[in-house]
This record gives sequence, C-alpha cells and structure tokens, in this order.
Amino acid sequence: MKTTLPLLTFRTLLVALVVGLFAGCAATRPISDVALGAGGAYLGHELSNGDPVATAAGAAGGVILSEGLHYAAKKQAEKAYATGYDKGKSDAVKQQYWLYVSMQRQRNQVSSVRLYPVQLPEQRIDGVTFQPSTKYLRIEE
Repeated sequence: MKTTLPLLTFRTLLVALVVGLFAGCAATRPISDVALGAGGAYLGHELSNGDPVATAAGAAGGVILSEGLHYAAKKQAEKAYATGYDKGKSDAVKQQYWLYVSMQRQRNQVSSVRLYPVQLPEQRIDGVTFQPSTKYLRIEE
C-alpha cells in the first residue's frame, strides 16, 4: 500500500519542525544538515517515484534549507549582539552624566563651614622675618 501524500507531508513537516528547533545551536548544525538532507531526499524519492535526480535534488534542497536556517539564526544573533552593545554604551554614557550631575549637586550644596583661627607667631625663615599673624583654617562638613 502506497503512503498517501497528506501523511507524507505531515511526517516531513514534523521532521522539519524538530530539526528547526535545533537550528540555532552550532553543535547541531551537522545533525540538522543530515536530517534535512535525508528528509529532502526521502521527499524527492517519494514524490518522483524513485527518480535518482529528484532524490539528489531533494537532498540538496534539504541541506540548503538547513544552511538557510543557520544563516538566519546567525544574522539574528549578530543583530541582537549589536543592539545590546549599543544599549550598553548608551547606558554607560547616561551613568557618567548622572554621576557628574550628582557631583555638582554635592558641590553646590550649602554645608556646615567653620573657620578656625590659627595664631602664627613671629618667625624667621631663610633670613626673612615674618610678623605674627592670624590665619583661618576652613573646615567644611
């Protein structure tokens, strides 16, 4: 009894779906190439009633489909990486900006400032005599 076309199509779609789940994994690339190549060969063989050219074309089509899925997954991963990289750079710049804003706020804040008088006596340094004076030491809290 010959397999009906709807059952054959269902099996092929099921195999393609299972292999497609592994399309993003680099370790499964040879497995998916072989599986889709074999599925394409089987489909070509069944649909052409055993024609070797159609069987080979089906196998090649399956491998091309598998490679296309891997290419699409790779491009999507590269795009996601580039997007994440740009987002990270943007976040770093924003973080630096807000750090500067915070530093300026702290600098402009009115804080407790005290001036302590320090009495300097008369002193002689390198032959120069300095008169006694009062200097103020600024303490900021």
